[in-house]
Amino acid sequence: MLFEKQMQVDGDTDTYELNPNVKAYALKDVGFQLSNAGNYTLERSVDPTSPYNRNQMLRVVVAKDLSGFKMSTTNASGNRRVNIFKGTHAEGNVEQYHFILQNLIDREIIQKKA
Repeated sequence: MLFEKQMQVDGDTDTYELNPNVKAYALKDVGFQLSNAGNYTLERSVDPTSPYNRNQMLRVVVAKDLSGFKMSTTNASGNRRVNIFKGTHAEGNVEQYHFILQNLIDREIIQKKA
C-alpha cells in the first residue's frame, strides 16, 4: 500500500489527513518508532481495558519525508484488517480508537478532513 494524503479506517465515517505542521520530533514524542526503511510507525491497542491486550490494533505509518501516511485497524499480528466498529466490543474499542486519534490531532500530527 502506498502512502496516501488522506485515509479512512474501515467502518469509520471520518477521513483523516496529515497535518501540514507535522514534525518528526512530534511523532517521536507520541511514541512513533523509526522502522528499518526510515518510516515512522505507531501501533496502539484499541482495547479499553488494557493497553497490553493486543487483540485489535490501530496502526499508523508516516512516510520518512512526512509526505503521506497509512492508517488501519488490524488484528493482533497486523496481517489482517478488521472493522472495530462492528462486534461485541465495538463501543469500547471505538472509544479508545477516538481517544488515540484525538491525541494525534492535539499534537498536530493528523487532522480531520473538513
